[in-house]
Amino acid sequence: MTNLIKKYKFKEGLPLEFEIISVRDLFSKSKDIVSKPHRSHFYHIIWVQKGTIKHLVDFNQIRVKSNSLFFIPRDFVHVFDTKNDYEGQIILFTDDFFCFTKDDVKFLKSTILFNDLLSITQIDLSATGQEFASLFKILQSEYYKAFDPSQHGVLKNLLHSFLLMAERERRQQDFQEIKPSSDLNYLLAFKDELEINFKTQKFVYFYAQQIGITPKRLSRATSEILSKSPKQMIDERVILEAKRLLVHTSMSIKEIADYIGFEEPTNFNKFFRNNTTKTPLQFRESSS
Repeated sequence: MTNLIKKYKFKEGLPLEFEIISVRDLFSKSKDIVSKPHRSHFYHIIWVQKGTIKHLVDFNQIRVKSNSLFFIPRDFVHVFDTKNDYEGQIILFTDDFFCFTKDDVKFLKSTILFNDLLSITQIDLSATGQEFASLFKILQSEYYKAFDPSQHGVLKNLLHSFLLMAERERRQQDFQEIKPSSDLNYLLAFKDELEINFKTQKFVYFYAQQIGITPKRLSRATSEILSKSPKQMIDERVILEAKRLLVHTSMSIKEIADYIGFEEPTNFNKFFRNNTTKTPLQFRESSS
């Protein structure tokens, strides 16, 4: 398979899968990597402290102003802004670092910071920056201490507090809250299954069966929350992956079709055009 989008696991050699790094240091060490489209199998919390940036996340250019946080879920394709002059700090961590218990797993799967169903989460800290700065300073101080058996738990708990504070602040800033419900639970479970299986499974029945509900019940959940059918969500996920590969790799149309589960390139071409009004080749040429 010709050069897929680069996917990075967490840096090896650290005692924990947790890191705090300044934007300046990141660019000094890894500018060639982060300035190109890539996936990271870990979470990013980026605090822009000075300057304004334009961060590209899955074809959406996100403008982030000074003294703001924004949150990038794992495995999204994104590109750092290396042209504008700005300062900031980045917190990186994995599921393995954060998830001590089933409640921790549930928190990461449902938090509005990494699972906003409508957009990438941004938080303006102009009114509460000092509170976050104080907690971040404690977190950073603990991170730079010599490793000992207690450090993992201390860092995890401090990070959890930071995330809870961020959730609270986000809810006070024009956030469109989706209330907890069985519909939301089914939708989140569907999204998890879809992320795992979209290349090989494109029928609603399969996902409903995996979750343990009927296709009609799944349709009710997705329609109630997102005003979309499960089939629309499956098609959108397939199209997103196709767009990523068309723009960010040199894979042929045939290779892309095969990779995302189409036996015949003609079927892929028809599917792509029906969903975007362009052929895969037209999209690649217009996006380049």
